[in-house]
Amino acid sequence: MKLSFSEPARKIFTITEINHVSRMLLEDSLTDIWLEGEISNVRQPGSGHLYFSLKDSQAEISAVMFRSQNAMLKFKPENGLQVLVNGRVSLYEARGIYQVNVQCMEPHGQGALYLAFEQLKQKLSAEGLFEAERKRPIPAVPRRVGVVTSPTGAALRDILRVLKRRHAGVNVLLAPARVQGEGAAREIALAIQALNELDDIDVMIVGRGGGSIEDLWPFNEERVARAIVGSRIPVICAVGHEIDVTISDWVADVRASTPSAAAEMVVASRTEMLERINGLCHRLLQAFRLRAAAAHNRLDRLLAASDPKRLADRLQRSAQRVDDLQQRASLALRRCVDAARARWSRAFGLLQPSLRRERLHRQVAAVGEVDRRLRITGRWSLERSRTRHSEARRALESLSPLSVLGRGYALCLDPRTGSLVLAWDQVTAGDPVQVRLSAGGIDCEVQATHPPQHKRC
Repeated sequence: MKLSFSEPARKIFTITEINHVSRMLLEDSLTDIWLEGEISNVRQPGSGHLYFSLKDSQAEISAVMFRSQNAMLKFKPENGLQVLVNGRVSLYEARGIYQVNVQCMEPHGQGALYLAFEQLKQKLSAEGLFEAERKRPIPAVPRRVGVVTSPTGAALRDILRVLKRRHAGVNVLLAPARVQGEGAAREIALAIQALNELDDIDVMIVGRGGGSIEDLWPFNEERVARAIVGSRIPVICAVGHEIDVTISDWVADVRASTPSAAAEMVVASRTEMLERINGLCHRLLQAFRLRAAAAHNRLDRLLAASDPKRLADRLQRSAQRVDDLQQRASLALRRCVDAARARWSRAFGLLQPSLRRERLHRQVAAVGEVDRRLRITGRWSLERSRTRHSEARRALESLSPLSVLGRGYALCLDPRTGSLVLAWDQVTAGDPVQVRLSAGGIDCEVQATHPPQHKRC
C-alpha cells in the first residue's frame, strides 16, 4: 500500500505587500502615543519636512515631522534637546524602516515658548543687536509721535492721556495693529515699516498692556525684532508691566516699563521744560558774566601796558632785537654770497678754453697709457697661452700610443671585435688579425700560436 501526502498551498508575498501590511498593523496598534527622548541627527531639506532620531540610553528610533506640523513649532529642534512627542508609529514602505510620524512636540522640562525666547535671545545677542552702541537717543522735543498698538486697547488711552497732560500741543499718529493672537506679529512689523515711510515722525512708541506670556508673544517674534532694529525712527518699546520683558524690549532704543512711562519719556511736561529753559538762561547769564569779566581784565592789562615809560622800554628792547636780527641776517647773506662766488669760480674755470684743452690732453695721455698697457698685457697673455698649448701638446704626444708605434712597436687587433690581442690564447691558427703600424697596417692570418717560454732558474 502506497501513501501520498499533498503539499499545502504556499502564500508568497511581494516586498511591497509585506511592507504595506506591516505599516497597516503598526498604524492600527500604535495610533496615538507619547514618546520621551533626545533629539539627534536633525536635518531639514528644502521640502520643509523635519527628519531626526529619538534616542534613550539603549535604543533609538527614526522620526519625521512634516512641514504642516513643524511650521507651528515655537522653538527650533536641535541635537541634544530632550523632548516629548506625540504621534503614531508607521513604516516607510519604500525602504522598509519603521518610524514615528510626529504630530506635536514640546521640550521636556521647560515650556516651548520659554525655549523659543531663549533661542532667539541668544541669536540676536550674537549679532550684537542688544549692544548699547547701536541704540539712538530720543529727541528732546519731538514734534510728532508715532504709536503702534491696538486702537481699542488701554495702552493707547494711557499714552494719549499722559501726552495731553504733559504737553497738549504734541501731534500723535496711530498705526493700528493687533497686539496678540495669530497674525499679530505681522501686523506690528508692517505698522512699524509704515511709520518709517513718513518723513515727519520723530519718535515711535511700540507696545501694549500687560498679559500672559502667550498674550505678549508677538513681541518675542523675530519679525517684530527685525522691524524695530531696521527702523530709522528711534523706538521706545513699552510692553506689559514692570516685570514683563520681551525680545522687543532688548532691541529697542529705549525700554519703558509701561505705555504710560513711555509717554512720559517722549515729551517733557511744561513745568520740566520751563525749569530746563530757566536753567539754560541761568547758565547763559553766568557765561556772559564770565566773558565780560575776562574782557575787563584784558582791557586793564592793555591799559597798563600802554604806560609811556613801559612803552619806551618795550620799543628799546624791540629796536635792539631788530639790530641783532639785522646783523645776523647780514652775516648769513655774506656767507651765502661767498659760497655762490666759489661755486661760480669753479664752474667758470671748467668752462675756460685753455683749461679745457689741458684737461683734454691729460685725458688723451691717460687713454694712450691705458691702450699701451692693454697691448702689452694682451701680447703677454697670448705668448703665455701659446706656451701652455705647446707644453700640453707635447705631453699628449708623449702619452699617445702612436708615438710608441713610431719606435718600432705594433698593435695586434681582432677584426671581428676590434679589441686588442694581448695574449696568445685569444686567437687560434687560421684566425684573421690586423696589425697596426706607425704608418698604415697589415691584414694577416695566424699560422700558429706559442705560449710564453719560462726560463728555469
